Amino acid sequence: MLSSSTFILSEALNGVPDLRSLPKRRHVAAHPFVEKIRAAVPFDFFAVSGLDLDGYRFGSGHSIDTDVPPAFLEAYYGDDLLSVDPFVQASRLAVGVVMEDVVYAQTPPPQRLTYLTDAFGVVNRTLFPVRRGDVVFGAVTFARQTRFAQDEMDFLQDVADVMHRVITRPIMDKFSAQTLRLIDGELICLRFASLGKTTDEIAKLSGYTSDTVNSYIKTAIRKLGADNRVHAIAEAIRRGLIH
Repeated sequence: MLSSSTFILSEALNGVPDLRSLPKRRHVAAHPFVEKIRAAVPFDFFAVSGLDLDGYRFGSGHSIDTDVPPAFLEAYYGDDLLSVDPFVQASRLAVGVVMEDVVYAQTPPPQRLTYLTDAFGVVNRTLFPVRRGDVVFGAVTFARQTRFAQDEMDFLQDVADVMHRVITRPIMDKFSAQTLRLIDGELICLRFASLGKTTDEIAKLSGYTSDTVNSYIKTAIRKLGADNRVHAIAEAIRRGLIH
């Protein structure tokens, strides 16, 4: 088990056997993609939350990559503020952008939360949901001392999905297949299918029988929650399982 939260790079995941062994909250000291966004629209802090995996979706608190000070996170989660934070409660039901000041105008925050956010400067949080179809599985949140202008929010909304994908990609690459319980045969068949190969062609290339190929693809479709072979291929590519 990792004893501390650090910026997770692909090579840093080598010693992590499974997703449960990964720290839930990971401090991102620096990231070139994030800095490019910060250069376009200045912000003080960001948080990328949620994974497109059961049990790790946004709102669970089980996957967060952020540059918010670790001391803030320790106090926030130590005091269980996640369960009473009006901003978080509103965000769980969000279909669009969520702004902290708008939420607080309707539901004032607890005094402890106000003290903590003011002390660390984690204010004016603005959250952009990240979804797959109708499912909101993740979110990207930005915070700074001054409220974001509309053109800045438009830009951040445009890049939120990409930012979420870039930050979580090393984790998804390593653990998606494991978490979804896809086995090598299923991945091999999906990879060949993504190249336009028929069942018989996949059988010749892989050494499996045609019945085995169909069986592997059928179980892969089920595990990915897909409707058919084409949908399963698209889901596998989106999740980084095949390239």
